[in-house]
Amino acid sequence: MKNACRNRFLDISWTRYYKKPGKDWLKFPKHCIWSHGGTAAPGFMIQSMKKPAEHSARALRLACRTGGHTGPTPGFAPGYAQANLVVVPCEHAFDFLLFCQRNPRPCPVLEVTDPGNPEPRQVAPGADLRTDLPRYRIWHDGLVVEEPANLLGHWRADAVAFLLGCSFSFEEALLAAGVPVRHIEQKTNVPMYHTSLACQPAGRFSGPLVVSMRPMKPAQAIHAALVCQRFPQSHGAPIHWGEPEAIGIHDIHSPDEGDPVEIRPGEVPVFWACGVTPQAAARQARLPWMATHVPGHMFVTDLRAES
Repeated sequence: MKNACRNRFLDISWTRYYKKPGKDWLKFPKHCIWSHGGTAAPGFMIQSMKKPAEHSARALRLACRTGGHTGPTPGFAPGYAQANLVVVPCEHAFDFLLFCQRNPRPCPVLEVTDPGNPEPRQVAPGADLRTDLPRYRIWHDGLVVEEPANLLGHWRADAVAFLLGCSFSFEEALLAAGVPVRHIEQKTNVPMYHTSLACQPAGRFSGPLVVSMRPMKPAQAIHAALVCQRFPQSHGAPIHWGEPEAIGIHDIHSPDEGDPVEIRPGEVPVFWACGVTPQAAARQARLPWMATHVPGHMFVTDLRAES
């Protein structure tokens, strides 16, 4: 029966779809687990209710592919590594790889694809980087010109995709350790800021370090550093906590990307290197064409977060 279910059901955007042989896909209620018997569907019944497919990396990618999930991804597919996306023409791929090598904290490389191939074979075999993220950005000459739902009409034969580690990957470990993650608590995107810290340049790529921020008490910040040092491919430990002005952030309540979050009495802002740094570099590089994810709208890999 398990194999039959695998062939008949597709879990998309937290809604179950049933395909009766020879018939169209039929939509059934959200959050359902199906088992043999009963009359709720031909040969099946609703057995129980559970949280939707944010617990499956593949199911979340399918939801993105079909338009069922278009929002930020913090808190989704816990335990799986999430990734930033940068796509450049092949002629600029070496310079960008060198930029990542010189700036490993914001740009930890998880995979580089072959030119023209949108499949990340090492971290998510069978996935498609043109469709399996919630939102994308298209860059022309250093400016965002479009934020499409997919890259099918924008992909190039010489496109080389880079997947870079993301701090969303360690947030489950922070929560398990009793460290608050405010943007998950408030159901918003993580706040991100451009700093006065310069990255090491490489070819046409240069610019400021971008950081993400999570507020917490000082003792929790020390605990967070110990937890996050286990995740070097997800930016590792924080780079700074305390006074935001020390790294060139003058208004903590107005992030450059993402959403502001509440900073409560006794808490300090804690900052991590961020994989949106290449998007700041894109403004400096001014390539004729480039593609990225919309900040916070990540690619979810099949890698375990602590692998």
